[in-house]
Amino acid sequence: MHIAILTLTFSLPSCGSLKEKRHRMGGLHARFGNTPSVAVCESGERDRHDASEWTFVIVGLSKREVESQCSQIEEKLERTVDARLMNVEKEFV
Repeated sequence: MHIAILTLTFSLPSCGSLKEKRHRMGGLHARFGNTPSVAVCESGERDRHDASEWTFVIVGLSKREVESQCSQIEEKLERTVDARLMNVEKEFV
């Protein structure tokens, strides 16, 4: 069993409220949380409207499978989220 912790930090320029932030970052739980091998949560910057941090825990049978899933998550977020990806941290446990 291989486990990765993927933490992504986003900047939300010109985001004026927490409601707008939820709208712009919305759907992450629905998009990724339904995958049996992925757990997702907003892990930081919860009270700031201009930033957001999300952590994904990915589990797989091989390190290659986990790395592939991490890459897919990162690529999908860059394409679909209305925010700038500022930092990516990946840790294998």
